[in-house]
Amino acid sequence: MIRVTDFTITDGRLAPARWCPSPNFGPRPTDGAGDITLLVIHNISLPPGQYGGGYVEAFFQNRLPVADHPYFAEIAALQVSSHLFINRQGEVVQFVNLNDRAWHAGASCHSGRDNCNDYSVGIELEGTDTDAYTDAQYRTLIDVSEALLAAYPDLHRGRITGHEHIAPGRKTDPGIAFNWHRLFQGLAHRMNSASAQEDV
Repeated sequence: MIRVTDFTITDGRLAPARWCPSPNFGPRPTDGAGDITLLVIHNISLPPGQYGGGYVEAFFQNRLPVADHPYFAEIAALQVSSHLFINRQGEVVQFVNLNDRAWHAGASCHSGRDNCNDYSVGIELEGTDTDAYTDAQYRTLIDVSEALLAAYPDLHRGRITGHEHIAPGRKTDPGIAFNWHRLFQGLAHRMNSASAQEDV
């Protein structure tokens, strides 16, 4: 398992995440409205409810093989992306530079502010609304979230949310299977441990 101290962010790239560039991105607003102040958690599985196979990577690169599954023909024309993807084994893939605008949130609003793509980072967990996420995914998500919090000062724990919360009625992920308490408790434990070490 990769320790949190092994995750570093330099010029918008998360190391040692595997780089798998998506063409589906654009610049963030330059008037301050694009400052990263939100982290959005999603889920995805392709085909739905099935894991592995590299189809998520292909989807975000507009290379989904439509002949492989009937569902793929329904979504192949969509141009979407996420900054990061954490698979069931806890491995991280990066599709879009964190400093760029990924196309993950769609029509969305957080704290009265629309267009969440402008100012958020999107993380996709391989999963469904009802399948329990793996221990490895939670460990990696906590590690990566901590790295993001350190790299982007305007992002803090209170601004970590789900796709279902910024697009209610339209989206349901990461769903009832996601343990928000586990995420926030893990982050709090890390922060308390770091604070205690600084006091020694």
